[in-house]
Amino acid sequence: MPTDGPIHISGWALLLGSTLLLGNGILSIWLGLGLGKKLLLAGVRTVLQLSLLGLVLVHVFETRDPWIVGGICALMIFLASHEAVRRAGRSYPGIKRDTFLSLLVAASVSLLFVMLLVLQPDPWWTPRYLIPLLGMVLGNGLTGISLGLERCLSSFDEDRDTVELWIATGAHPWEAARPTAAKALRAGLIPILNAMSVAGMVTIPGMMTGQILGGTEPGMAARYQILVMFLIAGATAAGTTGVILLAVRALFDSKGRLRASSK
Repeated sequence: MPTDGPIHISGWALLLGSTLLLGNGILSIWLGLGLGKKLLLAGVRTVLQLSLLGLVLVHVFETRDPWIVGGICALMIFLASHEAVRRAGRSYPGIKRDTFLSLLVAASVSLLFVMLLVLQPDPWWTPRYLIPLLGMVLGNGLTGISLGLERCLSSFDEDRDTVELWIATGAHPWEAARPTAAKALRAGLIPILNAMSVAGMVTIPGMMTGQILGGTEPGMAARYQILVMFLIAGATAAGTTGVILLAVRALFDSKGRLRASSK
């Protein structure tokens, strides 16, 4: 008989599914990749983190307390900014603050627009909508920000002579930094642009897949996915632009001299 709703996944079924990861571990051992421990750790963390998230969200969805929802959102943004800085591989004084502010502003403005004007749930901060959407925005936004930061900081170090030559000839620091900033922003936007280019042709994005498996009509699932991809693209562009501008500001001192970033 056809199944209209989601198929129940038992603990034993999930354990059976874990053999797919076990196959990766066996392949790593056979080829000497040295990824066995990392795969095991990643698998254990995935199970623990997602199981805990499921338990927490059940409570949050039931209580619908705006303070709890706000606290969870703030914690998610903080953790995402920390991960973005870690992935960037390079640093400068104030990078954690700049990354957090960029993610906070980009995610907040984008989500407020969608929640208040597009979806319009009652109340607007309904956790069933707000928290999953924020998670998708942050997951993609931190990737864009980390790529943009890495490209920005590494380019300034590699092209230091060129930038300093521009400054020496009378150029304003922003004029000297603009080519590097544009290159960094382009790097940060590549992942979401690639995802949008192949969506529906090569891939069925994760949210749409989840909704279809959950019983949502495919046409409506497609509309939600389109909205989410637009949301992610806007937030990623805003967050990456913000952090790059803040990085450029931090890397030049009051006399217009270029500071060095650290690894």
